[in-house]
Amino acid sequence: MLARGHYCPKEHQQHLELAANYPKIAVAYTPVATIATDEHHTLQEFRASVGAQWPFLSDPGRIVQSDLEIQEYTDPDNDPMIPHTLVLEPGLVVHTIYNGYWFWGRPSFVDLWHDLRDVTRKIRPDWDLSAPGLREAWEAGDVSQSHGWDRRAAPSGA
Repeated sequence: MLARGHYCPKEHQQHLELAANYPKIAVAYTPVATIATDEHHTLQEFRASVGAQWPFLSDPGRIVQSDLEIQEYTDPDNDPMIPHTLVLEPGLVVHTIYNGYWFWGRPSFVDLWHDLRDVTRKIRPDWDLSAPGLREAWEAGDVSQSHGWDRRAAPSGA
């Protein structure tokens, strides 16, 4: 999420909803990050105030804002970036972009659930355990298509 910052009540509401649902996000092995133009300590206070468990990255130099050309020109006092939520596929491929200048432009948790379902279905060969050949590969000892199993240690002492 590219956020306006700690002072924005819309930011607080969006982050409170995500924090409340973070256990679902975490159990699905889905990383989340927030980037805002606040100074580090202010941003960490914002993170704590909404109960977020994911990284909040500080960009007071407005590098992201400049690189993406998303300066919110209607707020010269705070000079934030226009808030966006990006759903990314592996390799940082953009799947969905939400423009959150207005609150209703921000994704709800349900919106993100649908996007993340689509991404996961696309990247996980074991999404549907009844897919042709998947069981046969498993039974033959080929676990490469089964998420996480290819990284397990080999059984010891046979």
